[in-house]
Amino acid sequence: MALRSANVTQGIEKAPMRSLFYAMGYTKEELDRPLIGVVSAHSEIVPGHYHLDKIAEAVKAGVRMAGGTPILIPSIGVCDGIAMGHIGMKYSLASRELIADSVETMTMAHALDGLVLVPNCDKIVPGMVMAAVRMNIPAVVCSGGPMMAGLVDEEEISLSKIFEAVGARKANLIDDAKLEEFEQGCCPGCGSCAGMYTANSMNCLCEALGIALPGNGTIPAVHNGRIRLAKMAGQAIMQLVEKDIKARDIINERSIKNALTCDMALGCSSNSVLHLLAIANEAGVPLDLNMFNQTSEKTPNLCHLAPAGDTHMQDLNIAGGIPAVQTELAKKGLLDLSVITATGKTLGENIEGARNKNPEAIRPIETPFSETGGIAILFGNLAPEGCVVKRSAVAPEMLKHSGPARVFNSEEEAIASIYAGKIVQGDVVVIRYEGPKGGPGMREMLGPTSALAGMKLDKSVALITDGRFSGASRGASIGHVCPEAASGGSIGLIEEGDIIEINIPEYAINVQVSDEELAKRKAAYVAPEPKVRSGWLGRYAKLVDSAAKGAIMKQDL
Repeated sequence: MALRSANVTQGIEKAPMRSLFYAMGYTKEELDRPLIGVVSAHSEIVPGHYHLDKIAEAVKAGVRMAGGTPILIPSIGVCDGIAMGHIGMKYSLASRELIADSVETMTMAHALDGLVLVPNCDKIVPGMVMAAVRMNIPAVVCSGGPMMAGLVDEEEISLSKIFEAVGARKANLIDDAKLEEFEQGCCPGCGSCAGMYTANSMNCLCEALGIALPGNGTIPAVHNGRIRLAKMAGQAIMQLVEKDIKARDIINERSIKNALTCDMALGCSSNSVLHLLAIANEAGVPLDLNMFNQTSEKTPNLCHLAPAGDTHMQDLNIAGGIPAVQTELAKKGLLDLSVITATGKTLGENIEGARNKNPEAIRPIETPFSETGGIAILFGNLAPEGCVVKRSAVAPEMLKHSGPARVFNSEEEAIASIYAGKIVQGDVVVIRYEGPKGGPGMREMLGPTSALAGMKLDKSVALITDGRFSGASRGASIGHVCPEAASGGSIGLIEEGDIIEINIPEYAINVQVSDEELAKRKAAYVAPEPKVRSGWLGRYAKLVDSAAKGAIMKQDL
């Protein structure tokens, strides 16, 4: 077995490198074993990462048990919930690229033989996976697991409910005492927030891609099974190194199609579109937005986890987790069961014996929530290159909607108007200049969507943006409009009162303005000054590509 780490541990000329390892207390025996990077995003600012030191220690134990030498490496990570609604959110999506670049840097600079990636929350998971696929070395993802749901008024709740409670309080539908009850009760402990939000979506999709072991997406953070899983991940990476099974052997065109199918069945966050596009790009796999609709047309939606329904990740786990969902999908031949996974076995071997233990949490494929998938990509003169909606979280009466545009050039303007009671039933709230370039950073906007939900307007008002919505958002929240306003997209040409027509079943979104009028407006259009000119966000704004390509860095500089 040829090891990459021989470049820093073997031979006379490597004596200086070995001396630096010895300075840290490593032994000759440890340096003669495969060097495994354990990339941990542990910090004391992210609830999903607060306990990752324990997960990383368990991973290291597994690596040692299987004959390797684990080496802990830190990673940054943004808590989207804490960053929400202020300038901090501009840094969240952009941090994905920093994470990918930093994991690549540490791995290549120190000639590591394999990686166990220990993330949990939104951008950290795809950022780490992008790096592994880019370098094409053996890798396993071992996340920190989901948070348990909270409890208020004997009802399971999670983070989205406190954001909605703010809207309810603004509308005087609840009092300060009830708001405090939600505040204290919605997040009872560590882990990624308990609904099918972006973090849990990506951790489940890592299972679907095969880069994580079964249970990665659903075993709760506080369960002993999470520690056991971490030890198993440490052992699994050693097997992958020994067999020379690399990231692109696992993540390829076939497994990405499997992930798209699971995405639709689970009703994952709309942000999963951005991240799957970015991961596919690193794997050299052609993937465009049309493929999401093609997959949706043939994939039933089997799960309605929060915010789409009342179940949470703990319920999905008890029902059998992702293997149970995959077993349902396999009944109709919707998955390629021959793909290799991080277990060293095929997907078919992994799910052998799995079963759906709760048909309320995971609908049998014969009786799904809907015959089409949980995500839809809409096209039209408002979004010629596409936009994204989490269809499974849209009320039936909002699947088709027509209403006047209420136009805002920032999230702050929109949320102020919503809280002031200026948005009424039938309106279409348009928030622009929040895209990857115009934001910059494509802010996630849970505030406006939750405010409307809390004010009981989520079934009568639509929101459209060139920014993003949280995985915790529900209602007709349509994001990722491309081209974005800052790139001359037609969302920047909409005027107050223009009628916008949304038809999610037909994958259509249009502003009822003639081509001639749009051309006239475009000729008179003056691009606004960039919101951020300095720091790395200023550089990011110049280098980031369209959301239709996953908001990756431009490839043709």
